[in-house]
Order: sequence, then structure tokens, then C-alpha cells
Amino acid sequence: MPTAERTAHAAATMSDPSGQPVASKWGLLWETLRAQRRNLIIGTLVGLFWTIGKVASPLLIRFGIDRGIRDGDLLWLWAGLIAVAGIVAGTFTAIRRFFAFREARWTETRLRERLFSHIMSLHIGYHDRAQTGQLMSRSSSDLNSIQMFVVMIPITLSNLAMISAVVVILLITDWFLAILALISLPLIQVLGGRFSKAIHPAALAIQREQAELATVVEESVGGVRVVKGFGAERGRAAKLYTAAGDIRDVSVNAARIRAKYLPAIELLPQIGLIAVLWFGGNRVIDGDLTLGQLVQFNVFVALLVQPLRMIGMTIAFAQRAAAALQRINEVLDVDSQISDPDDPVKLPTGGGDQPADRMGAVSFADVTFGYEAPETVDSGPVLDGFTLDMTAGESVAIVGATGSGKSTVARLLVRFYDVESGSVKIDGVDVRDLSLHELRRAIGIVFEDTLLFHDTVRANIAFAHPDADVATVERAARLAGAHDFVMGLPDAYDTMLGERGFSLSGGQRQRIAIARAILADPRILVLDDATSAVDPSKEHEIRSAMATVMDGRTTIVIAHRPGTIALADTVVLLEGGRVVASGPHDQLLADEPRYRDVLAAMEAPDADATTDTSGSVPAGDSA
Repeated sequence: MPTAERTAHAAATMSDPSGQPVASKWGLLWETLRAQRRNLIIGTLVGLFWTIGKVASPLLIRFGIDRGIRDGDLLWLWAGLIAVAGIVAGTFTAIRRFFAFREARWTETRLRERLFSHIMSLHIGYHDRAQTGQLMSRSSSDLNSIQMFVVMIPITLSNLAMISAVVVILLITDWFLAILALISLPLIQVLGGRFSKAIHPAALAIQREQAELATVVEESVGGVRVVKGFGAERGRAAKLYTAAGDIRDVSVNAARIRAKYLPAIELLPQIGLIAVLWFGGNRVIDGDLTLGQLVQFNVFVALLVQPLRMIGMTIAFAQRAAAALQRINEVLDVDSQISDPDDPVKLPTGGGDQPADRMGAVSFADVTFGYEAPETVDSGPVLDGFTLDMTAGESVAIVGATGSGKSTVARLLVRFYDVESGSVKIDGVDVRDLSLHELRRAIGIVFEDTLLFHDTVRANIAFAHPDADVATVERAARLAGAHDFVMGLPDAYDTMLGERGFSLSGGQRQRIAIARAILADPRILVLDDATSAVDPSKEHEIRSAMATVMDGRTTIVIAHRPGTIALADTVVLLEGGRVVASGPHDQLLADEPRYRDVLAAMEAPDADATTDTSGSVPAGDSA
């Protein structure tokens, strides 16, 4: 399947699980449980001791009545043994639940780690289309549904063991009464099967609607500045009301199904209890059955009610888990289109006439690339025959009108996407032949859409190297022009930033992002309109710091402001997806009218309003 078709198919599957058959709905869970089989076996054995304690009590009650009360034979002993059986059952109930919940949480943790790792490994094209709320729902509520089912596994196994033991004892004691007591079991199984089929689509619908609600909440909170800026609170509230109403409707439908089947499943064992009491009571009167045996029968039948009820719950949990596993598999079944090569090569480390600190040559050779678009949109390539050669240590500014492909150049360099034709090389090595880790450690990039994490200023700057010392962090901040304002924060470098860094101004966020890239100490630095949110009166401070950082380091500058563009050794003008002019800024300004037109458009009043503080920019919008 071609690359474009694979991504579109994966995206469609994300929103419509029926679009792709899941190879093995339960295989993922069994694979995870196999790693925990030792503790699960221990938990099951603990459950067997619980079964012994529960089954022993009715037997001891029988002998206590028939021998202790009727015959006056050591009543105190039978009472003591009943107490011991109760202590055993209670003790192993606690141990059984501990093992069940512990292993269930381990299962949930392992699956969450695996899912998160896979989500983070998927290509950017997948994330362009996937809904964050859907992914969050799979990582939280769906995994919780699986955890609840895993809790029931050892509990259900011990319940089944108890049911089996009780059935055998009842048949041995009196087969006729046993049949009366157990005659409802086949009906329970039939109802359980019908309940399972009915509740599965209802459970799946609930989880889908919960994911839709999570998406609405995530978008509303993440874009709260846009919501408030446009006074759209009522519109978002209406959207939330609709999503919440959908959850209510499907939940009521699921509750209706449970109300239809679960009472019958719980009632049927009571019928057996009534039958045993009636026929067994008459047999006691006739002398064919002892009073102790009748009480034993009734206690055993009553003992079956809770395990049978739990089995009904397990069926419901299993259906929710099946729906959750299906949704999680939909993500895990997606293969990343951007992955490490089978035999990655290493970037050269210098030697001879080329020392290590002078590495970083970049080459784009006849590159063609276009973003995937809906079938109804006729979208041509963003880059078409793009060629650019940069020597190590050279700085190049890429200039062009909106949509000319400036940011796309940076995205191809770090392999957020792969070229359709042509090649991108660093120091003579095709980026597709490098491991993603080595490639992205070799490049420091500052995006126009700045994202900081809910952490300290120090942790955000040291993001690439968390163990960096204080002096290294401060040096990077000084070079980025951030040190002075950081020292003015309440706790300086230990100040905790708000979500996405919105407790800072746009210019402050971008200076922190620049410091983050500087500290990574990359071979190649990419500044993707990195000064767009900086006040023009303060831009000269950052330009001075940027000039120091760029000196001797291969740098790609994507900018709108002439002062920033002028920092580069060479300027290339993009038009129609290819380089149409190149040279020093002053030369192009004097000789190239198209360059002057682009700069004039950039300096227009509405051209500076490029910073989107609501979130990320869709692929292609800022190409």
C-alpha cells in the first residue's frame, strides 16, 4: 500500500474501528498476563484456600447441628471449627483481593507504558489526524476497563472452583435436591450469553462517546484563549452538552440492558433455594434427610448466589475490556511510517582536515514533497525540485511567501516526514540511514509555535540534557537573552511554569525555547521564525545573542523580519517549492524585485500576527 494510502487508512481506522479488523482482540492482554503468570498462579492458589474456607463452613454447620445439637456431641468443638473456617475464608479473602488488584494495576501500568511508547513513536502525519482526546481516552478509561476485568480473573477462578466443589458435594449428599438447587444454572448461562452479546456494542459505544467528550474538553481547555477571545464559551458549552448527552443516552441504553438481564441472573438461584426448602423440608419431616443436611443444602445454595452474581459482573467487565482492547489495538496496529533503518549508520565525527566542531554540512537534492490532503482537495507538492547545499558552519535564511515551504524544509530535515523523491543529507549521510535518536540529537530546532512544559524554567531549558549543571543552563539562557527576565521571576530558574508556558509572554517563551535548543549543543540549529513573538524593540537583544550562537554553527533561519534574515550568510528565496534566487541579504534586496516584494508583504501590519497561542498549527498551514 502506498504511503499516503496507509496513513489515510490508519487515520480512518482511528475514528472508525470497523474499518480495520483487529488481529487478536485478546492477544494483547494474554501476552501481558503471561509476564505476570507467577503472581497470577499464586493469587489463584490463594483463591483455592479461600474456597476451602467457604466450602468447609456449611459442612461444619451440618455436623454441628446433627452431632453437636442433636446428639450433644462436642458442640463447642464444632462451633470452634466453624469460627476457624470463617477466619480462614476472611484471611484469604483479603490476600486474594490484594493479589488481584496488584496484578491488575501491573497489567494496566504495562499496557499504558506500551501504548504511550507506541504513540510517541508514531509519525507526525498520524498525529496530524488523530484526536488528542481519543488517545487520552485509550490511555485512561479504556485501560481502566481492562484493569477492572483483570481484577476479576483470580476472583472468578476461585468462584468457579467453589461452584464446582459445591455442585459435587450437593450431588453426593442428595442428587435429587442437588438437581432442584442447580436446575437454574443452564438458564443462567443462556441469559449470560445473551447479556454478553447485547452489552458489548453498548459498552463500546460508551467508550467511544467518552473519548469524544475528552476531545471536546481537551480542545476547549487547550484553546481557552481562543474561546475567550472570540466570546465562544456558549458554543463550546453547547458542544460539551451534546457530547455529555450522547454519553448519557448510550449509558442509559447500557443500563437498560443490564436491568433486563442481571435481575434474572440473580433471581434464578433463589428459585433453587425455594425448591430445596420445600422438598427438603418434607424429606426432613419424613425422616429421609437430617436437619443438618437440609441446612447445609440451603447454606450451599445461598453461597452460590454471590459467585453467580460475580460471574455476571465478570461477563460485563469482559465486554468492556474487549471493547477497550479493540480500541487500544487500533492504535498499536498502526505502524509508524518514520522509523529507524534496519542497519543505521553513524554521523561522521570529524578527523583530518574536518574537525568534529566543524561538522554539519546539509544537502537537499531535488526534493519533492507534499502534505496529504482530503480527496476533495487538489493539493500539489509544497516542495518541487528543491535543492540547497550548505557547508558546515554556514548560516542560511529561507525566505518566501506563506505556503512556499519554508517550515517544511525544517520538518524534512528532522524526518518528521520523508521526502517523496530526492534526498536530504547531513555530512554526506542520508537522514533516512540514521537512527532517529542520533538524527534529532544532531539538530536543535526552535519552532514558531513554542511549547514549554509544566515544569521549572531550569527543567525546560535542560530538556535535552536533564542532568545539565546550573552554569550550563544559565549560559544557554544568557545566549538566548532570557537570563535577565528569568532572574526576575519569583523563584528564578526554579519557577514553575504554567501549562504550555502560558504564564510567560510569547517573547519570553520563545527565548526559553531558544535557550533549550542552545543547551542541546547541536551540529545544526534551525530557527523556525523563532523571533516572531518577540517585541521588535527587544528583538535586537536576541539577534545579538543569536549571532553569537550561530557563529561557526550550521544554522537554518526561517524568518519574517529583515533584521533576523540579515544575520544569515546567505538568503535563499523560495517560490513554487524551489529556490528561485540566493545570495547575501543586501545583494538580493538591491537586485531581486521578487525578494523585495516578499519582504514588503512580511512587513505589512497583518503579516506580523503570525503567533497562534491556542495550540499547534496543522501541517501545511505554516509550510
